[in-house]
Amino acid sequence: MMTMNKVAAYLASTAVLLSVAVTPESALMLQLLPEAHAIVGAPVTPVSVAGVARRTTRRTVAVASTTAASQSAAQAATAQQQSATAQQQSATAQQQSVTAQQQAAVAQQPAAAPAVPAASGQGQALPLGTVVPALPAGCTQVAQGGVQYSKCGANYYRAVFQGNNLVYVTAQP
Repeated sequence: MMTMNKVAAYLASTAVLLSVAVTPESALMLQLLPEAHAIVGAPVTPVSVAGVARRTTRRTVAVASTTAASQSAAQAATAQQQSATAQQQSATAQQQSVTAQQQAAVAQQPAAAPAVPAASGQGQALPLGTVVPALPAGCTQVAQGGVQYSKCGANYYRAVFQGNNLVYVTAQP
């Protein structure tokens, strides 16, 4: 028990000696618990105010930069989609233009075609693919291979639509 008291007394005296500082300004030239002289921002300990401020600043900057990067990526993706949509619309417009030109060419073709069918008498054969707006008189209906033909003299005609118009084309059954 005696050694315990000695150890306790030793520890108490050591604590008092470590907490006392010799200062010429005080009356006894001894001062208990001297003032702490800390430099703000110098410690890198997790509990220090400077450490907390530093970590908070880093986290804020990291979150802000991540958010900005994701927003710029989203804007780039949107711009790319808009560009692709514009290209598709341009291609569609070109296709519609070509289709309109083809339809105009086909519409002009029947106006030039009546000169040929005028010679489509009952005995004269017309070239295959000749388009006529109406069948000549005296045609008979013939079905071959599941397809309906009209036989007029030496020619076989097949009914087809050209745009919204029903026309007849010479064919080989």
